[in-house]
Amino acid sequence: MILCGNTAIIWVVCTHSSLRTPMYFFLCNLAFLEICYTTVVVPLMLSNIWGAPKPIPLAGCGAQMFFFVTLGSTDCFLLAIMAYDRYVAICHPLHYTLIMTQKLCAQMVACAVGLALVLSLQLTSLIFTLPFCGHRREINHFLCDVPPVLRLACADIRVHQAVLYVVGILVLTVPFLLICVSYVFIASAILRIRSAEGRRRAFSTCSSHLTVVLLQYRFCAVVYLRPQSTSLVDEDRQFALVYTFVTPPPQPADIHPQKQGCQRCPEKGHQ
Repeated sequence: MILCGNTAIIWVVCTHSSLRTPMYFFLCNLAFLEICYTTVVVPLMLSNIWGAPKPIPLAGCGAQMFFFVTLGSTDCFLLAIMAYDRYVAICHPLHYTLIMTQKLCAQMVACAVGLALVLSLQLTSLIFTLPFCGHRREINHFLCDVPPVLRLACADIRVHQAVLYVVGILVLTVPFLLICVSYVFIASAILRIRSAEGRRRAFSTCSSHLTVVLLQYRFCAVVYLRPQSTSLVDEDRQFALVYTFVTPPPQPADIHPQKQGCQRCPEKGHQ
């Protein structure tokens, strides 16, 4: 379902020229991230469910963690970028096409991927310098996520935990605060719309995106930002299922920002 749904989104956006707008460009990138998420996590998980449990090499565990953290971080950054896109669409409709150019959209996505790569590479390389305990190194999880791997360490992990908190703040807290600021301005602009139909369309534009944001950031924050001593293994695994498989891509907005407010001015005779 994940592969078919997100592939269909990408195919529709790429084959319809009318959908080549910033909003659909970001949606297409988000769908591609979901496909990569599935590729990184699901095959090994299904092979262990349907067949005999297969151990993953230490290098394979590190690679899975690196790609998982990279894709998850990019996802969080992209949700913040989409919030900015909707802020411009609703609060500055006449300047939307001038602000959200193709070059700017590509640069924002490239910056999101680059920052995610740098943060995940530093975090993963730091974690896998630790010695791990026991003859059988088992994690009570369906993927090599950061918290369960840290529990296997035979050394002091306070520095590693501090680095995880810093990365979590940069990936989760900062984008979430930017999203909140964007939606404060969006809500203020929506409340100034006189027509009920206009307010309904504007709210529907943001509802699906807000749903995804709340699901993604809430469960990720519980797993990565709470103290290690208070975390529960089973609870972390259940939360990981939500932000890995359950979170849907936000639906496209039912809005045409470049057309809003472009009414003819009778006094000056121009638009």
